[in-house]
Amino acid sequence: MSLSPVWTPARAVAVLLAFALLGTGVLAYTYEITRSRIEHNEELAKLSLLAQTLPRDLYDNNPVEDTITVPPDDLLGTSDALPAYIATKHGRATAVVLQAIAPDGYGGPIDLLVAVRADGEITGVRVVSEHETPGLGDYIEITRSPWITLFDKTSLSRIPDDGWRVQKDGGVFAYRTGATITPRAVVKAVHHALLYFREHRQALLAPPKRLEAAHERH
Repeated sequence: MSLSPVWTPARAVAVLLAFALLGTGVLAYTYEITRSRIEHNEELAKLSLLAQTLPRDLYDNNPVEDTITVPPDDLLGTSDALPAYIATKHGRATAVVLQAIAPDGYGGPIDLLVAVRADGEITGVRVVSEHETPGLGDYIEITRSPWITLFDKTSLSRIPDDGWRVQKDGGVFAYRTGATITPRAVVKAVHHALLYFREHRQALLAPPKRLEAAHERH
């Protein structure tokens, strides 16, 4: 005759605790693997977008390797230090790609890359991440609409400060009817990124440390 185990309350609690710990461990392991993969994919996507913002004839270096750390700044909408990517040609800085955040998007913050030539002209803007309403405010994405290319070849010298608004607010930038908040936030963020570039141009365009060291060796 076989005997069934005695399931005391203490034993039942112990078994449940063991399963809970096992489940937590599996979830934590899965999260770590998934997070690493997600972060890797996000970085690849960012690098692809970065390449889209810079004309290929503008640089002969790898901007991903030549970066400087930009401290948090209200004009960039950032709360953490982030890298800025420096494009150079024949050892001279020709452009910088700044990371900026539009904090007031309709669905939340909008992460941007803003590429600016040494003379202050924008070569490209791309959205890294956004949470706007699908089919309405997400037309800021280059894969859904060419709207974001409105910033190409713009600058503070070509558009006065009061022009950096959507047309509904008296500015020069078009927008889609029924989705004003999203482009308004992006236009403001890009304008602020240009103001930041103007204030910090000398530091941003200083030769990257790697190029300085190579120049000293020669």
